[in-house]
Amino acid sequence: MPKPLPVIDVSAPICCAPLAAGPMSTENAVELALRLKALADPTRIRMMSLLMADPTREMTATDLASAVNVSGGTATHHLNQLRGAGLVTSQRRGVNNFYRAEPGNIEALRGVLNTCC
Repeated sequence: MPKPLPVIDVSAPICCAPLAAGPMSTENAVELALRLKALADPTRIRMMSLLMADPTREMTATDLASAVNVSGGTATHHLNQLRGAGLVTSQRRGVNNFYRAEPGNIEALRGVLNTCC
C-alpha cells in the first residue's frame, strides 16, 4: 500500500529558487517532489502535451481519454492528480468539465529545475 502524500496548497505559487542556487528546505523539496510526481506518468505527460498543443488550449476528459486510449474514469483520475498539483485547471460547462494546462506553473517548474542561477 503506498504511503499517503502530504497535501499541498496549489493556490500558492510553485516554490523555490533554482536547485543550483543552494540547499533547498525540506518543505520546498516536498512541495516540488509532489508536483513532479504528478508528471511522472507517461499518460499524464501525454495529456499535458495534448492540452498544451490543442489550438483551444482545453479539452474534455472524454476527449483526452480517447486520445490517450484510456477509460473515462482513468482519465479523470489522471486529471485529478494533475489538478491537485496545480498543473491543470478545470471549468464545468454544461455536462462537461473542460481541462486547461496552467503554463505559468509549468514554467515555474522549469525555472526550479534550471541549473544556471
